[in-house]
Amino acid sequence: MVTLIKKGYKVLGLMSGTSLDGLDIAYCSFYQKNYRWGFELLKNDTLEYPANLLEKLKKAISLSGLELSNLNINLGQFIGLSCLDFIVKNKLTVDFISSHGHTVFHQPENGLTLQIGNGPDIAALTKTPVICDFRSNDIANGGQGAPLVPIGDALLFSEYDSCINIGGFANISYLQNQKSIAFDICPVNIILNWLTQKIDIIFDKDGLIAETGNINFPLLEKLNALDYYSSNPPKSLGKEWSDEIIRPLLNSADLAAPDILRTYTEHCSIQITNVINNNRIKSVLLTGGGTFNKFLMRRIADHTHCKIVIPKPDIINYKEAIIFGFLGLLRWEGKINCLRSVTGARRDNIGGAVYLP
Repeated sequence: MVTLIKKGYKVLGLMSGTSLDGLDIAYCSFYQKNYRWGFELLKNDTLEYPANLLEKLKKAISLSGLELSNLNINLGQFIGLSCLDFIVKNKLTVDFISSHGHTVFHQPENGLTLQIGNGPDIAALTKTPVICDFRSNDIANGGQGAPLVPIGDALLFSEYDSCINIGGFANISYLQNQKSIAFDICPVNIILNWLTQKIDIIFDKDGLIAETGNINFPLLEKLNALDYYSSNPPKSLGKEWSDEIIRPLLNSADLAAPDILRTYTEHCSIQITNVINNNRIKSVLLTGGGTFNKFLMRRIADHTHCKIVIPKPDIINYKEAIIFGFLGLLRWEGKINCLRSVTGARRDNIGGAVYLP
């Protein structure tokens, strides 16, 4: 059999998640072999945000228009300088940079989504083409603008029945009747980290604090009864929903930190496994920072018979950055990278704005 290999791309994929862990940089080689896409993760790094920038990002949702515009530029400059340093330090050749940006607003019901991290600044500083703003076109076409990773899951990780990323939010993608289905499941680290930071701990390493607590069943019942969980996809979540719905419920419970962490961890494990079990998924690839929460992983395993695959740490940490690099590749080639079966848009579409240096 003749092996057909198409000239590949060298891409920097960038991801800044809602949990504000830092800027993920994934330098990838993408190639086609026998008409199937493959990749190799060649270099990667996660850069912490400077303290002053981190504080502004935490407050971004409440900034004035002028302050938010300045933050957009400041973040773009930080990303651009970080990428330039990464490229120079590692002596890399880069065809283009593909940046998710940092989500401030996501309200698809109002036709609104905003990811900041000014693309022109990144392009100017790195002298490299930049692709960003992946969600807006889908929103304009009546979609949720999220999740975006399913086409990457389908083309790069097709050996699994489904892929679940557990980060600020948990989201899933899988095939149903030959169509990609994907949606946000529930908030995870965006809430767990908020709860631990209230007691001056950055995060609950391995879920050790949660493991010592007791489940508050009235609170657990209220959480599991939220309307979002019984609604059908397409659907997606934003920080606004988490702030307006989840936080008040937890604040009103007035529980000790271990008990509220135990209860919310159980809530996450139930919602994640409900989706797995209800859709008869046989194997799932788990990635994202939440995968390192050993207690959460045990509770998920306790609620399902599905085969759970946890890959090597580089894939756990950088899968979303890898896929955003791939989404940029599809945009660069003028190919569909956003699926209406996932987002509910009127049509499949091509997301991403291109800025040339």
